[in-house]
Amino acid sequence: MSSILTADQMFAFVGQIAFYGWLILIFLPRRFKSLFFIPQYLIPFGLGLLYAALILKYFFVEPGGFNSIASVRTLFSHNHLLLAGWIHYLAFDLFIGCWIARQSDAMGISRLIQAPILLTTFIFGPLGLALFLSMRATYNLPKETIDAC
Repeated sequence: MSSILTADQMFAFVGQIAFYGWLILIFLPRRFKSLFFIPQYLIPFGLGLLYAALILKYFFVEPGGFNSIASVRTLFSHNHLLLAGWIHYLAFDLFIGCWIARQSDAMGISRLIQAPILLTTFIFGPLGLALFLSMRATYNLPKETIDAC
């Protein structure tokens, strides 16, 4: 895999793919299930496969780990493992963004209100999720309307 593309080339590629997913999510109609499928499942799944390939190839042979911040720093000093960490963020943030969009649609929240929350999720992940969860807590909806995580 690494002989086909460098870590820098893969970084640029996965960033573009995730960006296209966010564009679809924020700007295109969600009523088309096949279109919404792309950012909701297809892109995160593809990123997940690439993540798995990188982890399986490099994680067990490179120094570092998750038991201390110094170990994480050592682990992420390897470009392909740093790339795997970045892909992890891209895949999960997009998947959570789709969950936020689905929940917001079910709650009847305007796309104009959703957009800043989704943009925040795209750029700052957990902050966007926290904003959405705070907003959701202010809505009075029947319990069955909102999916459980």
